[in-house]
Amino acid sequence: MFPAYVIDFFQDSNTILVLKIFYYTFPVWFPLALLSILWELWLRYIRALFFAKQEYILLEIKLPRELFKSPQAMEFFVAGLYTMFGEANWYEKYWNGSVRAWFSLEIVSIDGQVHFFIWGKKGFKHQIEANLYSQFPGIEIFEVPDYTLSVIYNPEVNAIFATEFDLKEKDFFPIKTYIDYELDKNPKEEFKIDPLTPLIEAMGTLPKGHQAWIQIIIQAHSNTGKDPKTGKPADMKWKKAAQAEIEAIIKRAKGEVGADGKTIPGTGRYLTDTETTTIKALERSVSKVGFDVGMRFLYTAPKDVFSFNYLGGLIGGVMHFNSPLNGFKTARGSAPKYRNFFLAWKDRSIKRINREKQRALDAYKRRAYFHRPYKSPPFVLNTEEIATLFHFPGGVSATPTFARVESRKAEAPTNLPV
Repeated sequence: MFPAYVIDFFQDSNTILVLKIFYYTFPVWFPLALLSILWELWLRYIRALFFAKQEYILLEIKLPRELFKSPQAMEFFVAGLYTMFGEANWYEKYWNGSVRAWFSLEIVSIDGQVHFFIWGKKGFKHQIEANLYSQFPGIEIFEVPDYTLSVIYNPEVNAIFATEFDLKEKDFFPIKTYIDYELDKNPKEEFKIDPLTPLIEAMGTLPKGHQAWIQIIIQAHSNTGKDPKTGKPADMKWKKAAQAEIEAIIKRAKGEVGADGKTIPGTGRYLTDTETTTIKALERSVSKVGFDVGMRFLYTAPKDVFSFNYLGGLIGGVMHFNSPLNGFKTARGSAPKYRNFFLAWKDRSIKRINREKQRALDAYKRRAYFHRPYKSPPFVLNTEEIATLFHFPGGVSATPTFARVESRKAEAPTNLPV
């Protein structure tokens, strides 16, 4: 009835010993396992209640015709979104189900019209508006309906490509930022090299019926482990890890260490230019406020006009932020290969892929990333890096489909009759 190797396995003395241990320790490990399962179910339940009580808003930012602000202004705004409120104590986290607030920064093309959106809790509306107006006085902010709700995935009608982005290297290695492009020096518009412009231009060329969405979800980064030396809570994923990398680079340059713990003469050297540049980049990166980040891309169009030819410019626009130290790569996608959507796969494979696309669309609509059912491992970016990915380009972006304020506001004349 059973294969011989199965019978042999259960007759093995080691297997019998393990089974006996499990049997006699059942009163110990089973209650602990049950408590762990119940605890996880409790957390899901109270967090679901917490999320259901929240109100969220979507704000659209329309830019003036003339905008000469450096991305540094956006960095100040992003830094203002850093908040640990919601997880200050045990009662908030494990009884109320409260979590740290998160925000979604979105660049969207609908029928070739490019829009900037910010999504968050309704309670943060005043803070978002005040911080934006303080840095960009000429903009206009509108609370708008959610553009994602009108998109419903039907494989017979429309097609979807969705993917998430991840970092190529460890989090503490920085991507290329606006400072590397010298945009912090506020150069004249004709001399600007804005890495966001190719992405904006690619999104602005989409024909009617096509939509491309980029979503950058951010949440204040917190300690993610314990320092092995002190045992105290420490940011072992980002700040402490960066410091360890710096120490390792310096240690390699000092030379080999002998059995007596001293450096062997003649094995040391000066730091190379690359090593020096890397150390400076790491120090600058972790000197700023960090956020946990999830980044998604979604492209959809009617099935008869859906084209993979647009993906090169859209996804490639994100790769302009790649530096020699770090960069982006597409991670969990909605299909194994770009051009495999319409191949004659088995029915179950097609159904599985359609389910993945539906989940990707639903996760985008919910702006869900840090919690179940759409929990994914985030990566860490600082305010400088986030402001590079999401900022308002000036006149250097000349696409005619870029949504801007039609007229410039002016103050009323002082000699009007009262």
